[in-house]
Amino acid sequence: MALAAMLFAVAMVFVDQTIVSIAAPSIVEELGLSSSGLQRMVNAYLLALAAFFALGGRLADVLGHRRMVVAGTLVFVVSSVLCGSVPSGGFAQSWLVIFRATQGVGAALVFPAAIAVVVGVVPVGRRGRVLALFFALAGALTAIGPLLGGWLTSWTWRAVFWINVPVALVALVLTARAHIPDARRRERLDVPGAVLVATGMALNVFGIQQAATWGWSSLATWACVIGGLLVLVFFCWYELRTDEPLIKLRVFRDRAFTADALVLFFSVLAFIPVLFFASVYAQISLSSSPHQAALYVLYFFVGYGLSAQWGGRILDKHGARPTMQLGTALACTGFALWAWKLTDLSPHDQWPYACLAGVGMGLVLSPASTDAVNRAIDASYGEVTGITQTVRNYAGAVGMAVFGTLLTHADTSRIAQTLAAKGVPEEEVRGAAHDIAEAVIGHPDDRTPTDGGPTATLMRSSFQAIHLDFAEANQWVFYGMAIALGLACLCTFLHPGTRVTGEVTETERTTQERMPP
Repeated sequence: MALAAMLFAVAMVFVDQTIVSIAAPSIVEELGLSSSGLQRMVNAYLLALAAFFALGGRLADVLGHRRMVVAGTLVFVVSSVLCGSVPSGGFAQSWLVIFRATQGVGAALVFPAAIAVVVGVVPVGRRGRVLALFFALAGALTAIGPLLGGWLTSWTWRAVFWINVPVALVALVLTARAHIPDARRRERLDVPGAVLVATGMALNVFGIQQAATWGWSSLATWACVIGGLLVLVFFCWYELRTDEPLIKLRVFRDRAFTADALVLFFSVLAFIPVLFFASVYAQISLSSSPHQAALYVLYFFVGYGLSAQWGGRILDKHGARPTMQLGTALACTGFALWAWKLTDLSPHDQWPYACLAGVGMGLVLSPASTDAVNRAIDASYGEVTGITQTVRNYAGAVGMAVFGTLLTHADTSRIAQTLAAKGVPEEEVRGAAHDIAEAVIGHPDDRTPTDGGPTATLMRSSFQAIHLDFAEANQWVFYGMAIALGLACLCTFLHPGTRVTGEVTETERTTQERMPP
């Protein structure tokens, strides 16, 4: 009952990551957001997740795991309803950014507490298989997200947020019936640490994201990027010197844990963004409907779901290093081949490589996360889960910002070449290319602009070429994801290859035999 309750609570968070990606172009179309506004909406959720995960883990330890699952679920579902109720007009973007961020806060409260509950009820020796099954089932529900999103978007994109309501109700009912113990620890909350880590991450990601608008030569861009990194460095310095830190950085003295964290960081740089970029690519370059785009993204999830259980078995028998090395190598190869085929504009030629990339990810993510949590046998599971998920979601936010900026620059450059070849005056090319790049990311093929402005006229006359331009720009993004997985593969060699078995030593067995029943 406890596992089922936590599965629904976590699945609500997982489904939201994929279902919104399918609806993104429709949201932009109705509310008139720019591509940068769309990325802010996506990153508001990821940044809030990253910034508050460690705090969520600590709150779960201090206030109780069950209590934080309930509180986080309520915050998440209320925010979801408000996201689906966004009014049209100039305030729409700010509304969505604010309540996507509060959704992220709710998820940050739920996830560490839910994983701590699961870890607490499963013996160490079976934890790899059980957590792999847990994440595979959550992943299966995540895979339903695109299909559900495609169907709901054909009715109204607002329903992709409202669907969280019944899922949350099931999670709350099961949590109440499971009678989960609410163990707590008396500790001080590190509020200054929470402010520092949130500020540093937000500044860093905002600077990278705004590079698409400000340019990499802008002083403001580098002030945000470097300023955010400096704040994060100061955060680490502060945490090492406070008595009850938000994140106990001494866990990174464990070489295996550090390797797990690095592998997770570089893997998730690609994992979270690919859901968004693959969906938008399908709706623009492949002229897919939201439902067809969902099927396209599902190729990746089929591979992911098939390999997740296999990775858990390898972890239990041989440790994390073999499955992480195999997974990162397969994912790197899959993303590179997928990128190579993007300009064919044929999903039938791409599905084997999308599936291969998914297989690799399935072999990496769950074993790396499980091995990292297993390294906390004598510490707090909620705390260590908070660290690993902070790493994952910060990586996702950085990946969205980096690849979003790369896509905008590459697409603008390709469209500028197309317009120049059609005889558009040089002084008008750059501005028109930027306007078209901003517009096309939010307008699938069945929403061709119909107004009489010069940008729309250029877009209509060059529409097929612009589809190919967008596919070529996405090649840079997917090759970048392959590079990220290549770096993750290199990080696997830092892992010492040891594994946590949970086996009882001879001394422990003798002690247990002498204890009264």
